[in-house]
Amino acid sequence: MKLHTVAAACLFAAFLTPALYAADAARFDLVGPKIDVRITRGAVTLPIAQVPSLQAGDKIWIKADLPSTQSNHLLLIVAFLRGTTNEPPENWFTEIDTWDKKNIEGTTVTVPEGAEQALMFVAPQTGGDFKTLRAAVKTRPGLFIRADADLNEASFEQLRIERYLAAMKTVPQDDPKAIQERSAKLAATLALKPNADCFKQPVDQQVICLTQSRAPVLLDDGHGQNIAEALSNGPSSDFINQASYTAPAGGGLYSAYVGTIVDAVQIIASLRTAQYQYIPGLSFPEGQTLNLRLNMPPSFHKPQSVIVIGLPAIQKANLPPLHPSDPNQVSCLLQPKMVLPLQGAPLVYSTGFAHDLVLHLNRTGAVTELPLEADPASGGLVVAKDKKRELLKPNDLKQAPTAAKTQAKAGTPTDLTVTGTIRGYWGFDAFEGPTVTVQQVAGKDWKILGNTQLLAGQDNKLTLTGNATGCIQHIALSSDKAKDVDVTFKPDADKDKKNTLALAVSLKSVEPGGYALAIQQFGDANRDKVPLTAYTAGITVGDLKIHAGDTTATLSGVGLKNVASVEIDKQTFTPAADSNDEILHLESKTAVSPATGSEATVKLKDGRTMPAKISSQAARPSLKLVSMKSTPAEQSGALAVTLTNKSDIPLNGTVTFVVQTKDAFPRDEAIEVATANNAVHTKLSLADNTLVLQDANTAVAHLDPLKAFGQSAFGRLAIRPVQADGTTGEWIGLGTLVRTPKITGIKCTDTNAPTCALNGDQLFLAQSFAAGKDFAKPTDVPTGFSETTFNVPTPTDGATLYLKLRDDPANMATVTLPTPLHKSEQPAPHAAATPEPPAPPATAPKPAPTAASTPIGEPAPAASTPQP
Repeated sequence: MKLHTVAAACLFAAFLTPALYAADAARFDLVGPKIDVRITRGAVTLPIAQVPSLQAGDKIWIKADLPSTQSNHLLLIVAFLRGTTNEPPENWFTEIDTWDKKNIEGTTVTVPEGAEQALMFVAPQTGGDFKTLRAAVKTRPGLFIRADADLNEASFEQLRIERYLAAMKTVPQDDPKAIQERSAKLAATLALKPNADCFKQPVDQQVICLTQSRAPVLLDDGHGQNIAEALSNGPSSDFINQASYTAPAGGGLYSAYVGTIVDAVQIIASLRTAQYQYIPGLSFPEGQTLNLRLNMPPSFHKPQSVIVIGLPAIQKANLPPLHPSDPNQVSCLLQPKMVLPLQGAPLVYSTGFAHDLVLHLNRTGAVTELPLEADPASGGLVVAKDKKRELLKPNDLKQAPTAAKTQAKAGTPTDLTVTGTIRGYWGFDAFEGPTVTVQQVAGKDWKILGNTQLLAGQDNKLTLTGNATGCIQHIALSSDKAKDVDVTFKPDADKDKKNTLALAVSLKSVEPGGYALAIQQFGDANRDKVPLTAYTAGITVGDLKIHAGDTTATLSGVGLKNVASVEIDKQTFTPAADSNDEILHLESKTAVSPATGSEATVKLKDGRTMPAKISSQAARPSLKLVSMKSTPAEQSGALAVTLTNKSDIPLNGTVTFVVQTKDAFPRDEAIEVATANNAVHTKLSLADNTLVLQDANTAVAHLDPLKAFGQSAFGRLAIRPVQADGTTGEWIGLGTLVRTPKITGIKCTDTNAPTCALNGDQLFLAQSFAAGKDFAKPTDVPTGFSETTFNVPTPTDGATLYLKLRDDPANMATVTLPTPLHKSEQPAPHAAATPEPPAPPATAPKPAPTAASTPIGEPAPAASTPQP
């Protein structure tokens, strides 16, 4: 509410009911009158905002700062008190008629000897007003002393909260990191505990929650208590419905309450009489002006309102107990805005009591004093640019505008760090604060302590050390190929580790490869770099299993596709083609027999090595193939297909092979037979009589492939021993399993015809047919052929038809004609004309049918006359 509208509002408020007043009894959101106050002690005069306490003999200059349109006459009364049971004399009360021209330039009041408290009243002018108010104070001094103390304390606490709220409204509301950092610094310097639940809100609601919500703020230095408790417990509970955090009210101010405010309201309300009602005024000094905030509008009708204002206590100054936030903290003189993180005295940051602050540097050859100012949003005292000092003395050293200019004037200091002491004034009294360490030369000799491995795709922790870390401005993970990644850093939590920083490096969007920590220091355009490598994350190495004397091993784990090789017992094993990301099959040309519990070295593709514990098992079972013989089965009504390759095993036959073992053949051991891709497999054992021991080391195996594998089995067969516990030996090649077509006959329609008709079943199992073994002009069987008749070349020798099987096209098979073609019946070469045979004599007998005209596989009819 604007000051010049207060009077009008007060006149209207006179008609409001007391119940309506009570509804807002504890909301200090009304702007009251302004009063200018200066204090003079000796030859020094300070504005009220810089005076924490008064002393006897101090001269208080007071002037009401009222608008020219002020119509109601207001009376100012300054009163001094000297104890709860000691009535003050009448001359300790000073009446100031603000409308009187003789008071336009202000009134000076001297603090009397023996006074302990000072109060000021603002009241409407009435007949006998001064005497009436003086009598009220004299008769009940204890209540006014308590009210004075509570008003001062409440004002101080409110100033701290207001400073927090104002600073939080300027932080970017879409930056959660900035919000938390700003709040943490303000809370540390102002000794507050903001509501942690606000940081759980969506980011765009956090500042609103911290500044406008009903969430309580704790005063964390023993002066205050939880707002909710202050309003709901004890004698102040009557105000629970009247006091709350509110939305912005007149002038954009916010209400934030503590227990002392509630006490002050109760005490002052208890002084009400039929003629006067007393209302508290909270003071917000700015320079020489006391800005008052009220919780209800003043009234000019009975009971008329008297505003009670607390003046600084009359006592010896209590100097601020400043101390470093972290004793090991080192600030940087090279920083344009050097911050000294100091805590313990929140009034240093919320009031103007501490002034003319400097950092006195204990060094020679350079400027030794730097001006400071309190900056709670920065977390401490900062070097002030062009800061004026109010209390200069003849021997004061000249100030330096900034730390950077100091270095420029004095040259580069050689000492890495120096100490500095905080000096200044608390009101009229000089004080000396803590001594801190500051760094004045850039650091160097950077290195990473402990683990230096960064893992791409996840958050990483590193520890950086150097000869001095106080001047580090920024750290980033840098590379030539990718954008820099910011690295957060803070002093290491281990107090014994000086000049070390704990780094948090986020590599969630970073690819593995070479990087560097780029360290930027204040005042240095160049960046120091510490090489680092980001490795592939998510790799876990488990146990490595190997049998003694093996050339193969198995490694378990996660992310094993990143393994390049494994060194076992000084031999290099490489991943096999059938490996995956969790099971890695390894193979080597040389067998090894490592000890159980020893370690293998796993080499990753990114250059790292990882250990793997070896689980060494007994030697695998082994076999030696002594012989193998396959016998095709006879098929009724079909011609035999003869396999020319001894390693081919007909599916429709039997296989007999002999194996030997180095030691006695275990009776519970089996022999597994399978194709190379393990599409089909079976086991032979002594139990099912498919294995028969010839002697202790020799076993004879019998296998019926068609029965064991079915009609679609083909391909290379191998055997291996299998122990009762499932341990297997190495595969040994046995042969190639092939299927053959069933050929039931061949019919040549003409002795000179180039082809004959071949009849049978599953003719598609043949890939091609040829007249001779050279396969000069083969006839291919088309893919998908399923007929039972196929034209094949007429055999060149008249007796043997050659074919290649689909299951083993590299080797030949043959079919022998049961009745070879006679030479005269053989067709002439395709290139030469065949002469017509002479006509037989008319009396010659009719010749019998020739073999060329008789289907192969069918008996020729008997001749009527013997063959020649």
